[in-house]
Amino acid sequence: MKTTPRAPAVAGRFYAATPEKLKEEVKQLFTQAREKECNNVRAIISPHAGYVFSGGVAASAFNQIDARKKYKRIFVIGSSHHVSLRGAAVYTSGDFLTPLGVVAVDTAFCGQLAADYPDIFVADSQAHRAEHSIEVQLPFLQHLLGNDFVIIPVIIGTSRPAVCKRIAEILAPYLGEENLFVISTDFSHYPPYNQAVETDARTKDAILTNNPDELLSVIRDNESSGIPHLATCLCGWTSVLTLLYMTAGNKELQYVAIDYKNSGDAPVNGERDQVVGYWGIAVCDSKLKFSAAEEKMLLDIARQSMEQAVITGGKSPLNPHPEYPGALQQPCGAFVTLRQHNQLRGCIGRIQSDVPLYMLVSEMAVAAALYDDRFAPVTKKNLEEITIDITVLSPLEEIHDVNRIETGRHGILIKGRGRSGVFLPQVATETGWSREEFLGHCSRDKAGLGWDGWKTARIFIFTGTIIAHHTPGTKVPQ
Repeated sequence: MKTTPRAPAVAGRFYAATPEKLKEEVKQLFTQAREKECNNVRAIISPHAGYVFSGGVAASAFNQIDARKKYKRIFVIGSSHHVSLRGAAVYTSGDFLTPLGVVAVDTAFCGQLAADYPDIFVADSQAHRAEHSIEVQLPFLQHLLGNDFVIIPVIIGTSRPAVCKRIAEILAPYLGEENLFVISTDFSHYPPYNQAVETDARTKDAILTNNPDELLSVIRDNESSGIPHLATCLCGWTSVLTLLYMTAGNKELQYVAIDYKNSGDAPVNGERDQVVGYWGIAVCDSKLKFSAAEEKMLLDIARQSMEQAVITGGKSPLNPHPEYPGALQQPCGAFVTLRQHNQLRGCIGRIQSDVPLYMLVSEMAVAAALYDDRFAPVTKKNLEEITIDITVLSPLEEIHDVNRIETGRHGILIKGRGRSGVFLPQVATETGWSREEFLGHCSRDKAGLGWDGWKTARIFIFTGTIIAHHTPGTKVPQ
């Protein structure tokens, strides 16, 4: 069968047209991107404007995915800027081209979608020809993954939420670890700078709730609020809504806000009277998952570090171990809890970290043993009585409604007046506290803000993966 590759439509306008210049352009964007904050990313929300305006935010979003992973399929979903459709258009005519080379399209899979669901999907190459929302995402994928990946390009051309929901139902089975979803959207269009920041924050917060009805409600409120020059608060809202319909109610997944800018922040032509907003958002597992072998490695690292520090009288630095599995190499927050005869003996950690997990666990195990000022340092005599729990934390999510807090599932960070306090998720379970008691004790006892101080403070939630009750005396293999 003769194929017709989809040629670049916006090369030379939205991004550099030559391979050399585009490679350098994308490389520079990644040097300024936000560090990886998420683990096992299932989807990202990325902007689709010219790279001079939105490329930095896009790079931050793409920087959250695992560049070492071989994805079976990457679904790239955008909302149509040019054509109206009863549902969505897939591309079955060939591959996509960029200045960086060929991006393979699983045309058989696309054709099967159109054949199986003709009321929803149509094989319409013309809907893709001039559409930039998918095209601008591809050089970022090529930078990270080379050209060794396959895409499913989907352009949503409907404005009916019910149809978006049906698209989501069809695609939801593919939202697994083997695939990646890239959702293309800009945020507010043309309000003044400060109003854009406020509007985009409201829209972003609605997305983070993982509730499609909340997003629809906020869109209606934003666009009826009289914001000057506001044409839309989310130009690819149908694509984002489709993703939310896929993830709604799944407590194993978490939306994480990564980066924000608007066109007024651009180094050139950064006009602030009328701007376009850009958020980068990742959808990832709410908890890190470890194999039994990885859990044992972390617990062994914690014990060895603690024992060496107690025996030598100070921290014994843990050298980098690139051979450790990828889950142990991820930078994330973690707490190490020590118990003696089932009584708390020390607990120290960090909410966030820029060092690999195994190195943070080593450091926190030493700190919990020797530097928790609530307890005397652990001695050689009681080393054999110490058990170790490790709590690995998800990325922080700021909330504005405390009803989002699920006691026993969420830990909290309260920040206000230059002070902060943290409770791990298991604290509420162990104490039997209600949500209000959980907040009050953290605010008063940990942050020093008083019982009701949380009401005017910033509140963040997180989940924790607990690796618990290591048997004393096991050594790390050398």
